[in-house]
Amino acid sequence: MRRVLRGPRPEAVPAVVGRACALVGLLDIAAGVFPRFRRSRMHALAEVLPGSFGPFAAALSLSAGVLLLLLAHGLKRRKRRAWRAAVALLPAGAAAQFVYRHSVVGVLLSLALLAPLLVHRAQFAALPDPRSRWRALANFVLMGAGSLALGLVIVSVHPHRVVGDPGLADRLTHVVYGLFGFEGPVAYQGSTSWTVAFSLGALGWLTAATTAYLAFRPEHPAARLTKEDEARLRALLDRHGGRDSLGHFALRRDKAVVFSPSGKAAVTYRVVCGVMLASGDPIGDVEAWPGAIERFMDEARAHSWTPAVMGCSETGGEVWTRETGLDALELGDEAVVDVADFSLAGRAMRNVRQMVKRIERAGYETRVRRVRDLGDAELERIRRAAGDWRGTDTERGFSMALGRIGDPADGDCLIATAHKQDAEEPGPYGDLKAILHFVPWGADGVSLDLMRRDRSADPGMNELLIVAALQAAPRFGISRVSLNFAMFRSALARGEKIGAGPVLRAWRGLLVFLSRWFQIESLYKFNAKFQPRWEPRFVVYRASADLPRIGFAAMQAEGFVDLALPLPRFLRRRTTAARPCAHSVADGGVRAA
Repeated sequence: MRRVLRGPRPEAVPAVVGRACALVGLLDIAAGVFPRFRRSRMHALAEVLPGSFGPFAAALSLSAGVLLLLLAHGLKRRKRRAWRAAVALLPAGAAAQFVYRHSVVGVLLSLALLAPLLVHRAQFAALPDPRSRWRALANFVLMGAGSLALGLVIVSVHPHRVVGDPGLADRLTHVVYGLFGFEGPVAYQGSTSWTVAFSLGALGWLTAATTAYLAFRPEHPAARLTKEDEARLRALLDRHGGRDSLGHFALRRDKAVVFSPSGKAAVTYRVVCGVMLASGDPIGDVEAWPGAIERFMDEARAHSWTPAVMGCSETGGEVWTRETGLDALELGDEAVVDVADFSLAGRAMRNVRQMVKRIERAGYETRVRRVRDLGDAELERIRRAAGDWRGTDTERGFSMALGRIGDPADGDCLIATAHKQDAEEPGPYGDLKAILHFVPWGADGVSLDLMRRDRSADPGMNELLIVAALQAAPRFGISRVSLNFAMFRSALARGEKIGAGPVLRAWRGLLVFLSRWFQIESLYKFNAKFQPRWEPRFVVYRASADLPRIGFAAMQAEGFVDLALPLPRFLRRRTTAARPCAHSVADGGVRAA
């Protein structure tokens, strides 16, 4: 891996304010929950004031503390709505601290946090993130679990006021009843029962209120590529698409796009967990790239998103780091085969040559065609096969996957298929046994999109079809073919050589271990069979502390991590069948690891 440039540190005030907000929230929670924490000379008087003012203040302190904890992350990201809520909650928390604990220090802490929020209010101007209704369900589950745990603490911190010796089951039952506003089986002496009841009721109200707010607030869905944007991107690709093998993947319709002021360049992206994730190089004229990159960074700042680029070329990485001050690390290598230099002859190609000959003797034949040359019936059969042969329930692919097959606008895409007539009863897809799908890479190249095969077919289908596509490439005017991306290829290659040091060997060992789940080593070895040239690819990021978050967001975008609850299988199949587009990345031969 190679570091290119050190970027500027992000604004510190929102981060400090967010941490302080979390601290004040914890103090408010402690003040509302733990009796020993709220000792004061006037506390005994407050407990017997008319109207149970003390228990009500405890519930208010607890509620303000929980909400401030929830807002802390939004304040760190400079969200305007989080700022507004915190400005409203801090005085309420200060009032509860004074009324219930009579703590001047607690009041001063809340007001001390309120002051920088007001002074630096201009820094909290970030717009809302894209969101969906799943957020409400996630909030209900997390808040419900947190309320149960905190409620059990509230019920258990008054051992000298409890009547009898209730067990854990009774305490949990009391918590559940209290969250819904009912009296449970645990009894307390004096006004403690009111304190516990108000506190549990406040937790239940918070869970219900925040869930209802997330469910019914105006939705800001994730941006999608419009028809107008797609037409402009295709025009740029017609003129400049030969520069980057990942250019055509910018046409994924679950991406958004920003254009340079001149309209001669664009950057496509998707927002995942607050990360504004671009992939590949900017589209269009290199001289106009800085304008598109500037628009991208402006959009990231407006929403307080973390900017990142996955899989850009060395030229792209240099432009990104020069224009933005971001850093870059070498992520891996892309395998590119020059058609004129490819041959099955020679010792280096012996294994591939023998495998292809064996499969051909078994009765398999191959066909390589443009998508526009396929009939509607055959294209629909390929779509259905690609969907059913996907190895996982989750669709994988983002930076190096198109996400569809056979769209009328993608007629230049190349499809290689393997066929074999079965002596027994034919399967649901006839003689179709494997599929490779390539997208255009300028006028004289193609880039591998997906690899799918029938699980009952003989091993070696992918090798067979790659060789068939390379051999048929001259008929289509194709001189270069981009295959899979091999993550950390250089580390794997150097780590297995004689003289590799202990650190490099340990790093390679870790990569081999992770390959059990992410196909790191298997993709490298698969690509190396075809004697490609290796083109480095980079990840561009703002700060080293952002790398774990960017990596997790990239894994979500690629489909390796799925935080959404899946639909039942019968609903999922019905939805898939209704779509006109097919699926993107293969299991056992993915375009991006």
